[in-house]
Amino acid sequence: MRPMTYAIARPDQALAPALQQRIDTKTKPLGALGRLEPLARQIGLIQQTLSPELRRPHMLVFAGDHGAAKAGVSAYPQDVTWQMVENFLAGGAAINVFARQMGMGLTVVDAGVAHDFGNRPGLIDAKVAPGTANYLEEPALTVAQRDAALARGRELARGLAADGCNVVGFGEMGIGNTAAASLLTHCLTGAELDVVIGRGTGLDDAGMARKRALLAKAVARGGRRGDPLEALTEYGGLEIAMMAGAMLGAAEAGMLLLIDGFIVTSALLVAYEIAPAIIDYCVFAHRSEEPGHAVQLAHLGAAPLVQLDLRLGEGTGAALAFPLVQAAVNFLNQMASFESAGVSGKDA
Repeated sequence: MRPMTYAIARPDQALAPALQQRIDTKTKPLGALGRLEPLARQIGLIQQTLSPELRRPHMLVFAGDHGAAKAGVSAYPQDVTWQMVENFLAGGAAINVFARQMGMGLTVVDAGVAHDFGNRPGLIDAKVAPGTANYLEEPALTVAQRDAALARGRELARGLAADGCNVVGFGEMGIGNTAAASLLTHCLTGAELDVVIGRGTGLDDAGMARKRALLAKAVARGGRRGDPLEALTEYGGLEIAMMAGAMLGAAEAGMLLLIDGFIVTSALLVAYEIAPAIIDYCVFAHRSEEPGHAVQLAHLGAAPLVQLDLRLGEGTGAALAFPLVQAAVNFLNQMASFESAGVSGKDA
């Protein structure tokens, strides 16, 4: 039984012809602004207006630890998770730099870090547990933990919407979470496991061989679960589960979702299998260097805005793509039409 249902409606398409007409009559050849044109139409349809607005853009960075990290699925020790959260809170990480540059708010969410941060500005303590169990030996999450993480994520998105935010970017931090993302991608896309395993934080060849063997062992124990909630229970991280809940809640609230790289898209795979209409609210920021990300994007029929060879995570790609989203809205709202500018249109 599913823990809850999500009321995500596909945007009403009745406004599409008017939006397309508004785009096509700008002072440019038809289609000359390329990918910005369907992006502007998408945002207009989400907001059901010919003049969309981006209000209080915000990045949510979810952090959590993974029990399997100590088995060697990552090049870095588990302590790096909480140390990087401290870096976020101090304003020194790449996502801090980019969010500041783009004028985006930033909140770090402790979904399940094996560390006590105390009450800190810029940090939401949503800890469900101090990390997951080791999926090499048992399911990563209990059903109760999974459902609590999904519900808390939904609540966080609703809180942002209540504060006037209508565009939210998703990021993550968790040593070992590329391995969890590989397992979820294997389960939910049908791709073979080896195809969706990458170097993560920088594994060498020996580390990659070890990671492949460990993840094969995990699947031998837990199975290839096609149901999103079962897959999340077996292999998911608390940050991935909470992020999936936040995505679902954001789409329910009619927000625009900025989707980052491999780990964030693994959360979206879960959310999409629960409520496929979420896809209409998603902007895919970039294509990660992690090989499994291309598999995820193909499965979702998604075309990312840019390819910058990123593989950092944290939501950095989502933040970097935000100016393109702004550009799409701005040309729709501010660019002259042939008629208003007194410019002759194309000869019939």
